[in-house]
Amino acid sequence: VLIGGSVVYVASMAGFYELWYKDFETTAFHSFNDNSEWLQMDKIGHVGTSYQLSKWGQKVFVWTGLSDRKAAWYGAGVSTLYQTSIEVFDGFSTEWGFSVGDVLSNTAGTGFFLGQELLWEEQRMTFKYSFHNTKYPKYRPSLLGQSQVEKLIKDYNGQTIWLSANIKSFGFEETKIPEWLNLSVGYGAEGMITAKENDPVIQELNLPEFNRYRKYFFAPDISLTKIETNSKVLKTVFDVFEFVKIPMPTLEVDEKGNVKIHALYF
Repeated sequence: VLIGGSVVYVASMAGFYELWYKDFETTAFHSFNDNSEWLQMDKIGHVGTSYQLSKWGQKVFVWTGLSDRKAAWYGAGVSTLYQTSIEVFDGFSTEWGFSVGDVLSNTAGTGFFLGQELLWEEQRMTFKYSFHNTKYPKYRPSLLGQSQVEKLIKDYNGQTIWLSANIKSFGFEETKIPEWLNLSVGYGAEGMITAKENDPVIQELNLPEFNRYRKYFFAPDISLTKIETNSKVLKTVFDVFEFVKIPMPTLEVDEKGNVKIHALYF
């Protein structure tokens, strides 16, 4: 496990370098405050990512024979190491810097996972992710992504981060509510082709200006790991993709007061 984990760690760090850092020069280690950028989509993304890394880390350590509680601590430690390594990369990049806001978001995600394990010995609430393609990457492909894989990571306009709660876990065990039924709330944002509003680069590159705004979502959800099946293959598939928000009918409310109903929202 230690050797395998080390290989995955090194390979993923190399992948992040190729995706994020190779086009920028390195400099002396420094910090910066990016809390006002991307309408905080990056920060909530850090919370969700750290949560999922902790959760997956626990599963690996349980597989090695550790108890759930001890594995939870180890998983949280792996998540912290992984995310902090990325922050160190940022600290040496001319484009970014070590972000205290990111570290706090990472800590919140890891703490949310660990807190549920210590309190309930299960994850009654989980962070999830959904994505849809938007028109914005074509204006800043180097920033928002050129390939589909890059867009999934870089285009915050298409991302929604969800907090999905399993209904039956909160005092409804004796009801006929399906085990797999969740309720979820999501956060997203739109109109962002620069990190900050009124960025001079918009005029410099003669880019169109878009109205930036936050969006909030309310929808039912499906907890894949709560679906009963005797298939080991399906159980593995459900476990791997539990972080994906299943498209469902969704109510959207944005900060401008507009309300939309989506038959299916991705």
